[in-house]
Amino acid sequence: MPAPYYSIVVPAFNEAERIGPSLDRILAFIQERNWAAEIIVVNDGSRDNTAAVVNEFARLNPKVRLLDNPGNRGKGYSVRNGMMNAAGQVLLFTDADLSSPIEEAEKLFAIIESGQADIAIGSRYLRSELQTRKQPLYRRLLGRTFNLALRTILGLSYADTQCGFKAFTRKAAISIFPGMKIEGWGFDPEILFLARRYGLRVVEVPVSWAHDHRSKINPVLDGARMFSELMRVRVNSMSGKYLSPTAQARVVTKTA
Repeated sequence: MPAPYYSIVVPAFNEAERIGPSLDRILAFIQERNWAAEIIVVNDGSRDNTAAVVNEFARLNPKVRLLDNPGNRGKGYSVRNGMMNAAGQVLLFTDADLSSPIEEAEKLFAIIESGQADIAIGSRYLRSELQTRKQPLYRRLLGRTFNLALRTILGLSYADTQCGFKAFTRKAAISIFPGMKIEGWGFDPEILFLARRYGLRVVEVPVSWAHDHRSKINPVLDGARMFSELMRVRVNSMSGKYLSPTAQARVVTKTA
């Protein structure tokens, strides 16, 4: 198989029900576009047969690869693990339920390949009419509160940091992911905070999106954790825990 140009990272925890149809759709899309691409599913300690489903796809198609986390570590850890093991020049992570259809990836890739951005992030809110199935009201209210906290605590003014659909140049991924500290749901703001710190260009891109009622986020418990993780990012920054990309590269080289 030729070296992949695109890497598609899919974090998965207990996704046996959804991962098969999602992989079918991603593979069909890649084949239709005739892309040199790889799909990396990161199994985050699933207790169902997620790994078995992905391994069967990998047996039949060399574009699919399974990575296993050392137990259940969180979505942030899973995305980092996948990105650090990806071989592509343009890297995307997407949710296992494909809430943003994989076809929307072309929008993010086009922005990156035009040279306008180092990172392209899908946004559910720039054009809300693209939401084919909206979130419940309580989740929308939580999202607005969280967005206000982002602006206050981290100075991030993006319309939507939490959409699980983001693409990176290889250089941007290598700059950001080795220095991540957040392993849970609140990792997205950390990514964007580091991108700004390192002078990387980020562009928000409106994408189609549909809420899945089977979402694993607990609005109370995970919402509280995400707020606490915002504070951790701020404290990490103030205490000098985020290395520069050059220093990160030295650390990665030493541990490789």
